[in-house]
Amino acid sequence: MVLDNETISYGKPDEEEEEEEEEEELLDPLEVVRAKCEQNQHCVQLKQRLEACAERVTSRSDTLEECTEELMDFLHARDHCVAGKLFHKLK
Repeated sequence: MVLDNETISYGKPDEEEEEEEEEEELLDPLEVVRAKCEQNQHCVQLKQRLEACAERVTSRSDTLEECTEELMDFLHARDHCVAGKLFHKLK
């Protein structure tokens, strides 16, 4: 027996929509704290250095320069800020 264009559902269709909406509303506390820490004065300065390096590297066609040091400095500063704030939000 072949079913053409028929959908079999076990439950109300509204339940599936409600579950999807609930999942979309969840926020990861890590992402929230990271966003706040990126606005920190020290992190802003390091991010500007990283962006300047990225522009410099992409503007050249033949370069060996990489922005690894700038990236690591920025991530270290941001993670240091996050570490002090994140664990207070965990239960």
